[in-house]
Amino acid sequence: MSNDRSPDSPAPADTAPAWADDSGEGRELPQQRGLLGRILDAFSGNEPEPEAVDRQQETSGARGSALGMLNLRRMRVDDVAIPKAEIVAVPVSTSLPELVEIFREHGFSRIPVYRDTLDAPLGQLHLKDLALKFGFGADAPPFALQPMLRPLLYVPPSMQIGVLLQQMQQKRIHMALVIDEYGGVDGLVTIEDLIEQIIGEIEDEHDEIDGGLLIAEKPGQWLIEGRAELEDVEADTGLRLTPDEREEEIDTLGGLIVMLADRVPEAGETVTHASGAVFEIVASDPRRVLRVRLRMPPAPEN
Repeated sequence: MSNDRSPDSPAPADTAPAWADDSGEGRELPQQRGLLGRILDAFSGNEPEPEAVDRQQETSGARGSALGMLNLRRMRVDDVAIPKAEIVAVPVSTSLPELVEIFREHGFSRIPVYRDTLDAPLGQLHLKDLALKFGFGADAPPFALQPMLRPLLYVPPSMQIGVLLQQMQQKRIHMALVIDEYGGVDGLVTIEDLIEQIIGEIEDEHDEIDGGLLIAEKPGQWLIEGRAELEDVEADTGLRLTPDEREEEIDTLGGLIVMLADRVPEAGETVTHASGAVFEIVASDPRRVLRVRLRMPPAPEN
């Protein structure tokens, strides 16, 4: 989920969400001229020609970003949304200790709040609002969740991700629920999910392994980021991990583990490689393996 800091406006406590409301927050907001502004210029057709980009920016990273911007037009919300079954959300009756535990367990900065079922969403709760009002030893009023809720966007699965990105920027609402044809919730998208389709994966600062993508914990055991290149992992461990017939299809350790398990395994699961090496999943999310503990296969007995 996104860890952005943009201030969403608080939602009225008893106001039901409107479908794809284009009214914004009651005022026009100035266009941002940073990265997000340039991304939206690219989507609207105001970006320079690719040849001009090559002349002005010589780094391979700049070219990669230009290619990623194509996703703004060709990818739909349904391509990037987290499925309903994997959404972390809470009922409006949730207590303060329960909320604190949920934020601590999942590490999100915001979560949807609903009445009765997720198909009746009320808004989103931001961790910052909870902390400022009820944390830091404050002399807080009696706990009430609904007055702290901020609005959500509600979008169809067929919407282009560039259109959703524009709406998120204009309305300063950085979480959207995907609504199916019957009005039920089908998935969830954050602004970070959209930007990752353009510039690549965004790692939270607390997700980084101190010292790099791969560190040796003890002989025969490593803690490795899922995005580590397979060739680097093979060079450090001496293992041959990639099947010859799939060598060109798999680039990262996380991708290899998903291929071996035929799904994204959850934290705490183990996956065994044909070499006998064991991958323990330390952290994952619904779409990728984030961190792995690799244990070498036992030495053969003499």
